[in-house]
Amino acid sequence: MAQRLINFSAGPSALPLEILQEAQADLINYKGCGMSVMEMSHRSKEYESIHKKAEVDLRDLLHIPDNYKVLFMQGGASLQFACIPLNLLRGKSTANYLTTGTWSVKALEECNKYARGHEVATGKSSKFTNVPGVSNWNIDPEGAYFHYCNNETIQGLELNLTEEMYAAIGSQTIVADMSSNFLSQPVDVSKHGVIYAGAQKNAGPAGVTVVIVREDLLGQVLPVCPTMCDWKVMADNQSMYNTPPCFAIYMCGLYFDYMKRNGGVERFHEISSQKSRLIYDLIDNSGGFYSNPVEPTLRSRMNIPFLIKNNDEALQNKFLAEAKGLGLVNLAGHRAVGGLRASIYNGLSIEDVQKLVDFMREFQTSNA
Repeated sequence: MAQRLINFSAGPSALPLEILQEAQADLINYKGCGMSVMEMSHRSKEYESIHKKAEVDLRDLLHIPDNYKVLFMQGGASLQFACIPLNLLRGKSTANYLTTGTWSVKALEECNKYARGHEVATGKSSKFTNVPGVSNWNIDPEGAYFHYCNNETIQGLELNLTEEMYAAIGSQTIVADMSSNFLSQPVDVSKHGVIYAGAQKNAGPAGVTVVIVREDLLGQVLPVCPTMCDWKVMADNQSMYNTPPCFAIYMCGLYFDYMKRNGGVERFHEISSQKSRLIYDLIDNSGGFYSNPVEPTLRSRMNIPFLIKNNDEALQNKFLAEAKGLGLVNLAGHRAVGGLRASIYNGLSIEDVQKLVDFMREFQTSNA
């Protein structure tokens, strides 16, 4: 087999080789059933077993309470930006949004098509490198829910709610976009009404969006809500109102099983902390050759944007070319912000990240 590249893409992201090899072995004839998962009916016993096991394993990984439904939907987290107000406004005309980066801003903009999205606070003035303190939040008490993004993929900012933040939010339903740090750390599901995440970062390939929703929040959609956006319809039909993305869900199931066999979310949290610390330590000790703009207490473990010599474009292009020559790929920053970015999701090992760190150190020595 040709050497595999080390893929630092923000998504679709690297998948563990073990998972790919298992899928490869089953690709043509799944467990002796005579066909591929890509060919079998979603109503077949074989696929039903795959689907149910994926849900059970995800519930185990995140310790999801029984009064929450797990949905496997399509359309990415971007479709959920619309599904959220369509399902949760429930007679109200406003909802609260904390904007901490590109994706929470997009969620707010989508809400404004159906209601008034009230901006609680924003990190825009800092170019989303920081989050205003709770004392500066302005929460509308009449809001139907409170929405935040747990990890901003583009800006590399990770916000875990504190007890002070929970107290400020009060009894409002909390909705979290966890797309880019899903399954990378333990989470208290019971403190949230809804958690949603695209799978293509830490949980599988593109094509599946996981929605975890408390049962009491189902069933009061806006009249204009499309059937495919109605969480209750999806829950009542076990995410199979129409043909689901069967193969992508199968791949997610392999990933969930892999995580359970390798220490669960708790172990992957430890590993993600180790991986990110390797890169941040190098950046912070580079004497300014490398820099990361995010407030240190809010730095993402998943997405690490960085600059070389205060955004020396020529040097950064040289960095990308030399890295690619070593099999370290997809390190360019998002087109909206430029620079460089290393996304180090669950599919990358500590050894993979160490190879990047070693290269970064050598590049600094050669170009200081």
